[in-house]
Amino acid sequence: MPPRAAIVAVIFDMDGVLVDSEPLWHLAEIEAFGAVGVALTTADCLQTTGLRVDAVVDHWFARHPWAGPPREAVAADIIARMVRLLGDHATAKDGAVEAVRFLRAQGLPLAVASSSPRVLIDAVVARLGLTDAFAVLRSAEHERYGKPHPAVYLATAAALGVDPRACVAIEDSGNGIRAAVAAGMYTIAVPDQAVAPEALALASVVLGSLRDLPTRWDEVVTRAAAGTTGSPAPRPPD
Repeated sequence: MPPRAAIVAVIFDMDGVLVDSEPLWHLAEIEAFGAVGVALTTADCLQTTGLRVDAVVDHWFARHPWAGPPREAVAADIIARMVRLLGDHATAKDGAVEAVRFLRAQGLPLAVASSSPRVLIDAVVARLGLTDAFAVLRSAEHERYGKPHPAVYLATAAALGVDPRACVAIEDSGNGIRAAVAAGMYTIAVPDQAVAPEALALASVVLGSLRDLPTRWDEVVTRAAAGTTGSPAPRPPD
C-alpha cells in the first residue's frame, strides 16, 4: 500500500460535530413518526444516527409499516420540522467554531460532508456564521448511497480536488466513522452519544470535544504522516 499523503484538507460531518442538532433530530423524528402512528423514543432515534432521512424512514417503515402518508411525505415532514427547529434552536457544538477558525489559520481548505439535505446544511452554516469558512458543502442526498457508504466523502474530496487519503474527516457517529474510514480518510472521532466500540476503534484519534483539537493537532499531523490509523473498515459495495 502506498504511503499516506500529507494532510491537505479537512472534512467535517455536520450534525453532532459542528452543530448540536441531534436532540432536534430526535424531536423532529418522534413528532413526525408519531403523526403516522409510530411511537419512538430517544433511544430508538439513536439507532439511526448518521443516516440520511430517507434511510431513517425506510428503517422504521420496515419495522412498523403504516398505512397513511407515503414514506417520501414523512421524510419531507421531518426535514420541514428540522428547518424550523434549526432556525430557532441550533447552537454550535463545544469548540466547533474555534476548531474551524484554527484549521483555516493552518491554510487548509475545509468542507462539510453530511447526511442532512443541503437546505439544512445551508441553514446551519449560516446560523453559525460559517458560510465563508467552507470551500465545499456536500450532502449525501446527491449520492446513490448514504453513510456508512463512503460516497459522500469521496465526492467531497473530488470537489475539493484532493486525494481522499490526504484528508482528515471529523465524525461523531458510528455510521459516519465507517463512511470516512472506508473512503480512506484519516478519521477523528468526537463521539456525542454512545458509539459502538468496534466503530470507535476504526478512528485514528478520539477527542472529548473539538475544543481539544488545536492542542492535539500536531499529534494528528504526526500520526497521519506515519500512517497510524484505526483498523480499516470494509467498504460497502458500489
